[in-house]
Amino acid sequence: MYSLYILKCSDDTLYTGITNNIEKRLQMHQWKIPGWAKYTRARLPVELIYSEEVWDRSQATKRELQVKKLSRKEKLELIVKN
Repeated sequence: MYSLYILKCSDDTLYTGITNNIEKRLQMHQWKIPGWAKYTRARLPVELIYSEEVWDRSQATKRELQVKKLSRKEKLELIVKN
């Protein structure tokens, strides 16, 4: 099982990603565990504001691309709906 997630960064930007371990990935974004979280490392603190479960990596990647193409307004509407 994978998760698509959206983070709100300290500069009010939104970051969208996928992972198979959301707790560990969030710690990487918050730089509590060193890792590949370059974008969010410069925008700490971050807050998890949305997540949805996706069956496999292929579907998660497709969903991530769909969400990344949304405008900021559309992403916020997605968050409010759920």
